[in-house]
Amino acid sequence: MSNWFKLIMKIQKIQYGKGLRLKGMPVIYKQKGSILSIGKDVTVNSSFLSNLVGLYSRTIIVTRTREAKIVIGDRVGISGATIYARNSVEIGEDTMIGGNCKILDNDFHPIEIEERHSKDKSKIRSKPIIIGKNCFIGCNTIILKGTVLGDNCVVGAGAVVSGKFPANSVIVGNPAKVIKTL
Repeated sequence: MSNWFKLIMKIQKIQYGKGLRLKGMPVIYKQKGSILSIGKDVTVNSSFLSNLVGLYSRTIIVTRTREAKIVIGDRVGISGATIYARNSVEIGEDTMIGGNCKILDNDFHPIEIEERHSKDKSKIRSKPIIIGKNCFIGCNTIILKGTVLGDNCVVGAGAVVSGKFPANSVIVGNPAKVIKTL
């Protein structure tokens, strides 16, 4: 099944490195003109049995505009996560993304009532997300637009993360805050 899906990825011009492992059926979609790049030896878990933390859905990786960019580094592990970019999401090498995590660089809808009803997609707020190398993102976390995680950060399960966090931080809670430096 994964070889068939890799053929679909090639047709969409999604770049991926050697050793890509697809467990289950992810949803990977690249808007024409956008950039979606997956490094070497990446594992994408998308079936219930591929990660026993209890995945609620398949992994979803989507660039939604022509200007969008998703770059996933080498040896990244992703389990039942959603990575959705209207702007940019960068994930450093050797990072692990826990079950059911959401990484969203935009608000999906304008927050002002009039703009929300206008259906003008240009009014949707979006800011790049950067996740450093060797990070661990716990299950059921939400990484919001504009977040920057330095290298080696650990994000606790269920955290709602927004803002800039220095390297080696342990980040927990809603709203997320640094509780320890490694």
